[in-house]
Amino acid sequence: MSAPVTSAVSGRRYSVAVANKVNFAILGVGVAVIIALALFPQFASRASTRTLIEFFEYLALAEFWNLMLGYAGLISVGQQAYIGIGAYSLWVFSDKVGINPFIAVVIAAVVGGIIALPAASLLFKLRGGYLAIGTWVLAEVCRLFVANLPSAGGGSGVSINSVAAPDMTATVRTDGSYYWAVALAVIAIGVTYVLLRSRTGLALKSMRDNDLAAQSNGVNLWRTKLFVYIIAGAGCAAVGAIVGMSQINIEPTSMFDINWSAYLIFIAVIGGIGTIEGPIIGTIIFYVLQQYTAQYGTWYFIGLGAVAIVVTIWSPRGIYGWIARLTNFYLFPLQRKVKVIEEAGSPVEPPPMDTVEPA
Repeated sequence: MSAPVTSAVSGRRYSVAVANKVNFAILGVGVAVIIALALFPQFASRASTRTLIEFFEYLALAEFWNLMLGYAGLISVGQQAYIGIGAYSLWVFSDKVGINPFIAVVIAAVVGGIIALPAASLLFKLRGGYLAIGTWVLAEVCRLFVANLPSAGGGSGVSINSVAAPDMTATVRTDGSYYWAVALAVIAIGVTYVLLRSRTGLALKSMRDNDLAAQSNGVNLWRTKLFVYIIAGAGCAAVGAIVGMSQINIEPTSMFDINWSAYLIFIAVIGGIGTIEGPIIGTIIFYVLQQYTAQYGTWYFIGLGAVAIVVTIWSPRGIYGWIARLTNFYLFPLQRKVKVIEEAGSPVEPPPMDTVEPA
């Protein structure tokens, strides 16, 4: 909340705020949820913990993917490249170098960010659908490179021995993977929110709406897109490392599988592209459908496609886009709102709050 401002002309007093009391109450609930999640492995079964690991992996990936498309306008169907890079980086630095696997997750994220830099210099020469195809080609090149690398096990893959070592019990591995998955999901949401509340966030939203107009107003398109792409690459690589730690055995076909991108697109479209809340809702819906319909094989994918078509026709902005349009309420407020709190020395009922973009 900012200090009230009095207009010299009308005598009215105004208040400018980003969040209201409801948002602060939700923040308190969020903190309580995080504390509960931190204590969850102490009371839950290992199977339940593994279920949540996968859930938070998808949530983190969806938030990073949504940051690219929903705000930077970068269409990617090749984020599986960084998932695979993260998994194999974990194997290299934990098995070959001897670094603790849980610390190697951080190094895997750094490797993903470093590789994203030269990749962006090539991909950003493309636009629209060509960019999407380019990202998929990048993922395929990575898959073929690893599959033809004998030292990495070729097409059959390798086992991460440091994760399966005697001192790394199943409980330690599961709990460590769980805490990393939760942390990455929280980091993905937090980084997205902080980024969008900054000047870079304004640049991203202006690029999304009209990149030529944004450039004419001084936005450095290439640098802003590069910044977001590196963040998404590093984040997806970190999640890939957690996936590798959970599976122990990694191989190119599964780690560089295009289904990763298909799932992320589904989650973002269902929940709502261009909102922080959308991937959360989308991940919940996707995971429920996956748990109860994946047993039906091909019909599972047909069902996902049907749900995506129905939602996009009913609400092109996704489920949370529909909710926000009806209520104008956001769990993660990004915009400053102005309201009248006093007029001519007397309290008045505030009119509907006008929305202005953050400076």
